[in-house]
Amino acid sequence: MKPFVKGDWEGFFAFGLDALLAFILMSKLCLDFLGFSEQLFFSRILPASAIGLIIGNGFYAWQALKLAKLEKRNDVCAIPYGTSTITIIIYVFLVMFPTQQKALAVGMSKETADIIAWHTGLLACMVSGSIEFLGSFVVHHIRKVTPRAVMLVAIAGTGLAFISMDYVFRTFAYPLIGFTSLALVLIFYFSGVKSRGGIPGGFIILSAGTLMAWLLYWLGMPTVVPSTEFTLRHLGLHLPSLEVMRVFSSVEFIIEFLPVVIPFGFIFLIGSLQNIEAAAAAGDSYSPRPLLLMNGVGSLGAACFGSPFPTSIFLGHPGYKKIGARAGYSTINAVVWTLVCITGTLSVFTYLIPIEALMPILIWIGVVVCSQNFQVAEKRHIPAVVLGLTPAIAGYVSLAVKHTMSVAGSITGANLYNQGFIDSFITIRSFYAEGMFALGQGFIYTCMILAGITYFVIERRFTVAANWCIAGALLSLIGFTHNYIFTAGDVIGRLALPLPVWTKWTTGYFAMAIVLYLAPYFTQDERKTG
Repeated sequence: MKPFVKGDWEGFFAFGLDALLAFILMSKLCLDFLGFSEQLFFSRILPASAIGLIIGNGFYAWQALKLAKLEKRNDVCAIPYGTSTITIIIYVFLVMFPTQQKALAVGMSKETADIIAWHTGLLACMVSGSIEFLGSFVVHHIRKVTPRAVMLVAIAGTGLAFISMDYVFRTFAYPLIGFTSLALVLIFYFSGVKSRGGIPGGFIILSAGTLMAWLLYWLGMPTVVPSTEFTLRHLGLHLPSLEVMRVFSSVEFIIEFLPVVIPFGFIFLIGSLQNIEAAAAAGDSYSPRPLLLMNGVGSLGAACFGSPFPTSIFLGHPGYKKIGARAGYSTINAVVWTLVCITGTLSVFTYLIPIEALMPILIWIGVVVCSQNFQVAEKRHIPAVVLGLTPAIAGYVSLAVKHTMSVAGSITGANLYNQGFIDSFITIRSFYAEGMFALGQGFIYTCMILAGITYFVIERRFTVAANWCIAGALLSLIGFTHNYIFTAGDVIGRLALPLPVWTKWTTGYFAMAIVLYLAPYFTQDERKTG
């Protein structure tokens, strides 16, 4: 098989839209949401992201050529690989932002808090990369004991709540741009039709949203394009440099976020394995372990040089294979996006293309990620999926409430992060904010615990369901779930290690386990008696 064929260019442009979306989102969240300096983002974080692309895409292109030679075929397609939007959102909202707020709450300067948040993200990325690397040896065992619908429910909830919801709100805040782009997303991504002339639907969506935003600007109407003039100050050569030796000042912070990083590391690992299996179903049967190992190496390499965002194997191999992509599109992807990352060229894209032009695509990603869980679940297990989504929704609502509390506190000059204020939610509005924070804290685990309990109850395997309750009790006992404390500007999780702390949620889980253990003695299976 040739290193490059015509279909590789089509594959690159199709995959390039996903990559562009991820990098624009990365830029907007780092610069606008976290408020990182442009120097930190364009000179340190972005160039480091190229390291993972070079490692992974180069390896996967080589694997495609190797498989083609071994099987004497010329139609082998490389595994798609890069930095995904969902990992960016998870690491910003669930690791870096809480770290930044905690650092600010204890009196650190904004610049210091940003460095701490960045370094915590790097450590989290290293942990995730290590899990993906080492987990490749045990991933099959994890899949045996955890139903697929239960394993995927945490990422489904994250996709729905933390990806889709925020951009649904933005869509309704800018309806002219948002609704138009949303209509195109519904047409191209949900109906299954293709554009005349073979133009990628994603390119049409991006172009329509961008043109409409700039048209409103030229007409002097309210719009979302940047209010500042474009400058070339970010253009130039920004080579990555090692950052790994300077991250240990954030060790105390990463310990708090290990409960977030560890499960997602395994979820991403299993997701990568499933994408490899999808490639096998499309005719390209790779040996999984080398691909999974290199997946972890890519994340570790990027983190060591300063990127807090893990790389991963993408969905879509069958689609890229169908349009004629082979090994070369992976190489082109590495070269082009590496140049974008190390030259500051991304600043041109982020200036010209407002994130609002891409909002409906992000909504679609969140919906697809969530819908996948319903697709893999059998009909009778759907209640387990639905119940498993509620902790993620609580996590997002908690974030929204904290935004409100921070704004109100800024206006009034009062610290609203205290038990008395939380109790006032009940007395004044009958809203149980305590339960919301408890359910949202460690929602990654609680999603799986509630889904697992419900799944096995539906299967009438009450003892197994009770064992899931015991797992929930142990997680709450060590502070991975439900436990939280107030700081000067946030509500954060409270780990109970090294000494476990008995909580009311621990008691609740044990009570639930007892009921389920006893269930066979006070119930009967109508299927057997009938």
